Amino acid sequence: MAETSARLLRLLSLLQARRVWTGPELADRLDVTTRTIRNDVERLRGLGYPVDATPGVSGGYALGAGAAMPPLLLDDEEAVAVAMGLRTAAGGTIAGIEETSVRALAKLEQVLPSRLRHRVEALNSATLAVQGGGPTVDAEVLTVIANACRDRETLRFDYLGHNGSETRRQVEPHRVVHMSRRWYLVGWDVDRQDWRTFRADRLRPRTPNGRRFEQREPPEGGVVAYLQRGVGAALWRHHATIRLHAPAAEAAAKVPPAVVVEAVDERTCLLKAGADTLEYLALYLGLLDTDFDVVDSPEFAGHLRKLIGRFSRAVGA
Repeated sequence: MAETSARLLRLLSLLQARRVWTGPELADRLDVTTRTIRNDVERLRGLGYPVDATPGVSGGYALGAGAAMPPLLLDDEEAVAVAMGLRTAAGGTIAGIEETSVRALAKLEQVLPSRLRHRVEALNSATLAVQGGGPTVDAEVLTVIANACRDRETLRFDYLGHNGSETRRQVEPHRVVHMSRRWYLVGWDVDRQDWRTFRADRLRPRTPNGRRFEQREPPEGGVVAYLQRGVGAALWRHHATIRLHAPAAEAAAKVPPAVVVEAVDERTCLLKAGADTLEYLALYLGLLDTDFDVVDSPEFAGHLRKLIGRFSRAVGA
């Protein structure tokens, strides 16, 4: 009986970890026969867990939605992660879940073993949250996006651009990323045939979702680097192309991902750089400690001439 109960818990944990499992996959994971899997699924159903079964080559077992929320199995690391996530959500950027996050956190901490409660308390006491003015996102919108990423279903939505124009988009969603107190969707734009990023707070999903798709290779450098390049450049007020007197590999190691580095030859490269102010851009380039030429920004070149005069007067005095 103890062995059967332990196996049922492991089976339930597997069903919660992935959307669909075939019978042979579960049998291999639990080192039993497919007949045992069928019997264990019936036991779970008898305990109130809605396990759906689809016959055929592409079928399998999936944990379905029931009339009530069934108990979830969390290991130690998952329990700590959920507790910290709820603390963050209580004061975060997802609209309408602050109060429910506090209630859920109270229930979770009540049943946490002392060893895990101490870990959560230690993490919480050592962590400070910086409050900012970022836009809030409807929790339902994030859920729709996340489910489409998981199920590999094309997402259809209306999108409000930064210039106020609204467009209808079809996107193969890849990942949802939280950066600088904003939520972003990174996905493959079907109509434009290229990777794009979308702010979740400007996105209004349309139902139902579109066709399923095969997962593409992520953009060069990974999703986070792609987002940092695109979002960082979009937020700059001033842009400049700089010829840096240093090899591209050396320059790339010194600059953030939002700065594009293009090799010219073995000793020079081009930087697509920018900043909110000309003063900060000049300071940033000075910290690279390398000679450089301004290629395409007369405004920035004029600012550097003004700095040259100021510094010359300073040393002349």
